[in-house]
Amino acid sequence: MTGNLEPDDLFAMPGIKRPAPHRGFPEQEIFPQVAYQIVHDELLLDGVSRMNLATFCTTWVDDQARRLMNECLDKNIVDKDEYPQTAELEQRCVRMVADLWRSPDAERTLGTSTTGSSEAAMLGGLAAKFRWRKNGGKGVPNFVCGPVQVCWEKFARYFDVEIRQVPLRGDRLTMHPDDVAKHCDENTIMVVPTFGQTFTGLFEDVEGISKALDALQAKTGLDIPIHVDAASGGFLAPFCAPEIVWDFRLPRVKSINASGHKTGLAPLGAGWAIWRTAADLPQELIFNVDYLGGSMATFNLNFSRPGGQAITQYYDFIRLGRTGYRRVQAAIYAAGQHLAKGLTEVGPFELIHDADPRRGITAVSWRLSGRENFNLYDLSDRLRTRGWLIAAYPLPADRQDETIMRAVLRHGFTYDMADLLLADVKRSMKLLHAHPLKTSLMREDACGFTHNAQAAVPMPKPGKAKSTAGKAKS
Repeated sequence: MTGNLEPDDLFAMPGIKRPAPHRGFPEQEIFPQVAYQIVHDELLLDGVSRMNLATFCTTWVDDQARRLMNECLDKNIVDKDEYPQTAELEQRCVRMVADLWRSPDAERTLGTSTTGSSEAAMLGGLAAKFRWRKNGGKGVPNFVCGPVQVCWEKFARYFDVEIRQVPLRGDRLTMHPDDVAKHCDENTIMVVPTFGQTFTGLFEDVEGISKALDALQAKTGLDIPIHVDAASGGFLAPFCAPEIVWDFRLPRVKSINASGHKTGLAPLGAGWAIWRTAADLPQELIFNVDYLGGSMATFNLNFSRPGGQAITQYYDFIRLGRTGYRRVQAAIYAAGQHLAKGLTEVGPFELIHDADPRRGITAVSWRLSGRENFNLYDLSDRLRTRGWLIAAYPLPADRQDETIMRAVLRHGFTYDMADLLLADVKRSMKLLHAHPLKTSLMREDACGFTHNAQAAVPMPKPGKAKSTAGKAKS
């Protein structure tokens, strides 16, 4: 204690010797170091983001990126005239991404940064709706897709568009080209292939879908555009699988969305929406703001938001370039393939996606290959005790009787981390075999029906499962 009897230890200071405020606005102020310590200590209960293999979002950034984010905390990206260089860096990124995705007019096409791929997807959808309406569309507009992230369900509900999800058939886990045409009509504003599916990590065949729509146009005259949801694949395939034709090389692809804060390596809060040419973005969606004595086109659902994410994305682009992105992303794929190989060796698992860059994103997904006295929910729960957060969930509609696990691998996931995870998978299965959970055992109920290990545990409802998988992409 000091001479005036004031406490010199943080944990003896006023404000920390009572519970943190929970309800109602607090009446009294407290010392900033006390407020910080309360919040800091409560956050110790959160999972470790680097070990969260359920999220698609960036969980590692370098010191320079952190410094730039800190320096830009007070910059509102919407204030183009007040922060003209921030606006310039955003536009440089737009041109760079347009070039990366093979726009035929990368210097002059239109695009924008967003808070993430969900906002970017909605902008792409709105542009498609406005183009359809301008071309004489009447009635209720619709769009066609396969199993999608929840943002597309939000788009359909918020903007009065019918969503037509192609049901999964047989052993198919993605929307196939031969399933598309039968769901399209004169009110279809777009088809949305997912280039890096949320559930499995697999790429949908954008080129094949484009050819199917070419055939449909030749037969019926319907000219239906494509919007590619490349939330994760948009910053992977250009570097690690450039032979895949999925982008603006296909004239039918009018817009693409992606998350900068996923495989783009930017901090959370960065997304991109890019149109093939300026003519593909209807003028009715564009607002002009003052910028360096002139005007700049803007088109966003949000208004005020920080500029640091776009600035840091520009830093990533110029720091790494094509060579650096190729090296970084290839390293993540390699670690994923190491994990996939290990899973087939340590457990009764059948791989769905093995982190092959020609098939999908930097993720590994798998199912149980045999009858066990545990299910994947049990395994997910056991891994959580070691800090690993890995999603287990049922597949989408028409395959909901099947449960899978998916690990999303990001910048910062290493071979050593893969080996640690594999050791914990082995440890968890050994414990589950030795001490099986009652709800997961093969058993016979009072009516004489036999339940297998998967069915013994109640599955989440389909809506909840989609939201769980979707949260990782937001």
